[in-house]
Amino acid sequence: MSTINNSSGSSAAADVQSLPQVFFATIKTGIIKSNLIAMFAGLSMALYVFNVSFIDHLGAIILSIIGSSLVIGSAGTFNNLYDRDIDAIMQRTKDRPTVTGKVDTKSGLILGFLMSILGILLLYLSSPLAAFFGFLGLFLYVVPYTMWTKRTTIYNTEVGSFSGAVPPLIGWSVISNELGHFEIWALVTTMLIWQMPHFYAIAIRRLDEYKAAEVPMLPVVKGIKRTYLQTNFYLILLTASSALFWTFNPYIAGIAFALSLAWLIFSLVSYRKSDITSWAKKMFIFSLNHMTLLFLIVIIFSLIAQMLR
Repeated sequence: MSTINNSSGSSAAADVQSLPQVFFATIKTGIIKSNLIAMFAGLSMALYVFNVSFIDHLGAIILSIIGSSLVIGSAGTFNNLYDRDIDAIMQRTKDRPTVTGKVDTKSGLILGFLMSILGILLLYLSSPLAAFFGFLGLFLYVVPYTMWTKRTTIYNTEVGSFSGAVPPLIGWSVISNELGHFEIWALVTTMLIWQMPHFYAIAIRRLDEYKAAEVPMLPVVKGIKRTYLQTNFYLILLTASSALFWTFNPYIAGIAFALSLAWLIFSLVSYRKSDITSWAKKMFIFSLNHMTLLFLIVIIFSLIAQMLR
């Protein structure tokens, strides 16, 4: 009798310990972190542009970080719920809690709606415009991307990029409602263009999985050569768009140009038809380093320069 009780107790304890892991996997914490960097880049840039003190807006900043995390997490939850059928086919996603049944439809919907409502409310308390952009990003990700274009067109990545470009606008609007500045659109444009070569690399790496799941990613429908050419086209656009940072700071514009040009050169030099998967993997890693480094530089420069004024 005691052995059975102990076993049940151990099983229950293991389930409790796994709850945080299930929760974090459901809301996609990796995506939350990357989007928060972009959001904070927009916020920091606005502090510098409008010469506003970080401390004076500390309450709104904290609310916006928590609110953004909740909204982004809710988007990931809704995406996981809707994509359970194709996630079950793909090796990369087959162990998601929404696929294994650890998170059922009802629980997932409750979690998603609670996080979205609370997140937008917190964003509203920091800035009504931030709340609007938070809702806009959530809507664009869930409806036009997840529920429509992801399964119907090769342009699903382009459509999804619009929601991915919203976080800098959330951060900026916490500090100011003035959107007629090149600085913020430099960040938005960078995020918009960056996502294509980033996700094309993922699509090539997981080509067989996307084929099996019948998701019309560009390399699945149009092939590797078209994807390679289109990747380089967007990298050229990304390199040219670095000029938008000039009014913010010429040195930042130069760094953005150098990083994007290096990515383009790397793509051209490292491409091998005989080992396309290796190229895609390296491109994926380069994309993460590119975005993280550029946005961290924007954040550090903005905060330090504003304090030294």
